[in-house]
Amino acid sequence: MAVDTRGAARRPLRRDAQQNRQRIVEAARELFAARGLEATHNEVAHHAGVGVGTVYRRFPTKEELVDAIFEDGIDEITALGDAALSKPDSWQGLVFFIDEMCQLTARDQGLREAVLSRTHGGDRVEAARLRLDPVVAKVVEKARADGHLRADICDTDLPLVSIIAGAVTEFAGDIRPDLWRRYVTLVLDGMRAQTHPTPLPVGPLSPEQHEAAMRSWSPARQR
Repeated sequence: MAVDTRGAARRPLRRDAQQNRQRIVEAARELFAARGLEATHNEVAHHAGVGVGTVYRRFPTKEELVDAIFEDGIDEITALGDAALSKPDSWQGLVFFIDEMCQLTARDQGLREAVLSRTHGGDRVEAARLRLDPVVAKVVEKARADGHLRADICDTDLPLVSIIAGAVTEFAGDIRPDLWRRYVTLVLDGMRAQTHPTPLPVGPLSPEQHEAAMRSWSPARQR
């Protein structure tokens, strides 16, 4: 006899099931922040203190687990872009956006990968990323049109600043958690419009190349 499970799927989780789900989400967030999105269901289960079967019942795929954690993070970065566009000084808006974005992603490797890579993440994370891209383009275009930003800087350059901040944190974050600020400031100075800027030896990534890089980037490493 066929059983209709659709009604059961809509019922709220029992209290113990809801607690297990919250433990799983918190454990995954901690692991992903420290080690990136390559952490496995087994590792999440061990960190959460639950059986791996419990993790799979709540989140059958890695994409669903990433969605549960990082959709809000990408939405937050998109909101930072909107806030940057509202600032009357477009250079200060750009600096604000880059600084706040790097502050979120520098010490959270999982969020950095969710923003910059399409290796993991389902429909909700992908939809959040698609909202982010045009906001970043507007922040860059506004600063460039106002003459604050070098004419040869484009929107595909900004994600690389986040990667720089993350690399500095991976190297020395345990010793100097805020060291990334030093190098992001150096990058921003290099991006600012100058009377006689040094010509850049190569061009930026095209939108197609940026997309290809996001789809092929596998930043997680064995610890």
